[in-house]
Amino acid sequence: MLTRHLKTVRVVVSLFFLIVAALIFIDFRQEFSESFISSFLFLQFAPSVVKILQVLSLSAVGFILILILTALFGRVYCSTICPLGIFQDVVSWLSVRLRRKKWPYKYAKPYNILRYSLLGLTVVFLISGSILILNLLDPYSNFGRFFTYFAKPLVLEVNNWLSPILTSRGIYAVFPVSIPAIRWEILIYPAVMLALILWLSYRYGRLYCNTVCPVGTLLGYLSKFSLFRIYIDEKSCTSCGRCDRICKSSCMSFRDGEVDFSRCVACYNCLKICPDNAVKYSVNHRKPLPVSSETVAPGPAKATDESKRSFLMSFLILLFGINRFSKASVDDIPTPEQDTTIPEIKNYPVTPPGSASISSFNKACTACTLCVSVCPTHVLQPSLLEYGVSGLLQPHMDFHAGFCNFDCTSCGEVCPTGAILPLTQDKKHVTQIGVVRFEKENCVVYTDKTSCGACSEHCPTRACDMVPYTDELTIPEINEATCVGCGACEYICPTRPYRAIYVDGNPRHEIADRPETERVDREVDFEEFPF
Repeated sequence: MLTRHLKTVRVVVSLFFLIVAALIFIDFRQEFSESFISSFLFLQFAPSVVKILQVLSLSAVGFILILILTALFGRVYCSTICPLGIFQDVVSWLSVRLRRKKWPYKYAKPYNILRYSLLGLTVVFLISGSILILNLLDPYSNFGRFFTYFAKPLVLEVNNWLSPILTSRGIYAVFPVSIPAIRWEILIYPAVMLALILWLSYRYGRLYCNTVCPVGTLLGYLSKFSLFRIYIDEKSCTSCGRCDRICKSSCMSFRDGEVDFSRCVACYNCLKICPDNAVKYSVNHRKPLPVSSETVAPGPAKATDESKRSFLMSFLILLFGINRFSKASVDDIPTPEQDTTIPEIKNYPVTPPGSASISSFNKACTACTLCVSVCPTHVLQPSLLEYGVSGLLQPHMDFHAGFCNFDCTSCGEVCPTGAILPLTQDKKHVTQIGVVRFEKENCVVYTDKTSCGACSEHCPTRACDMVPYTDELTIPEINEATCVGCGACEYICPTRPYRAIYVDGNPRHEIADRPETERVDREVDFEEFPF
């Protein structure tokens, strides 16, 4: 039977999606182009849904293809495309080998109240304009956080350990790189989720997908009406129970001869394991399920079906409703003799260029950390309470950690949700994400009576210029009109703990004035040059 080979095909395709997705998040050498990353993430369900709510574009209709696939074949997204689902399959596969238990699962009743409550809560938050619940539960975003916060630093440590060893042997392909520091508070939630998913996968297979994940719940409900479905042929079944004990979704009951297809993740293990070919996968099979207290909630079945249809219709209606300068050198920057005492007064956090405003960014960002991963200067850092609770883990521009390269547009080109829209370099050069502020009493020119000028030297738009201060010293003077808020001045400022110059975010991005170019009016006499 051809259906017996479905598992092999599924494994090959799913491993491809898992490996490429993992490499995208740990790629510290920028081997993947932004266009490839954007194309590869086209089919990720939650980012695609959020993106179409932000921009009506063909690049945002990937979720429609997933809905079509679900209507035809069931939850193939969960089994072959979702990286977190495939990651759980790998953990489940290892658990079988480590526990040496050939048949680790058994049929279990669904936790319908919990799963539909979490889906409903996610939809309610989306309708109210908050993406918080989706941020916390979205499988793609959780996968991204796991690999950005835990796997990538480990890869960088190994890279830096190998670099001197290989260099001593004349191999220079591996070179040391800096490891971005992330506040420990940020890691609490991703660590808890990782531990939870590892434990559930190790003990219960796909329980997370069928209990917590809102994407799995929605696609599971749709798969109940899919064209192709798995069922048990009772005439051929010898009740050996292999399908029951191999089902990682715990949705097959050989005793009752039924399959809860809303929880089936289309792994096709049952098709290959059945010795009697009693488990089948065919078109338009509609086997009536027996009424059981374990699977059917009390009350009229018709009323339950109508409520679910109304909920589904409401959800569907909702849906359609190469850098200019590199890391700054600090060799010639003076070391302040004393700590600064005047704090930086920042009224708003700074969102990435292309996000338009804090409000629109918070409504669209699922905190998948892809922009954090591809940022070449590590200026994009996950937030704790910079945006408030509703913006938990969403990235913000941390100019103490880095600065925004003047010519870099990577974050907007890879963002899968439309939270950061792509910008051309020319438009990026005048997008004002924040405005520079100068606190004279913190500046080393004022406090230590020494020359500096680091902020002016690294400003790409001449928004910070040095003007005479005393007979021998110059001090910064700012021009807010030409400032784009790149944060190069704040990053390079040597004063601690508070910077003398810093960027205050714009709640809505503005357009900065272009700096006037200086021209050489004097004609050059080439005869003056000796060569």
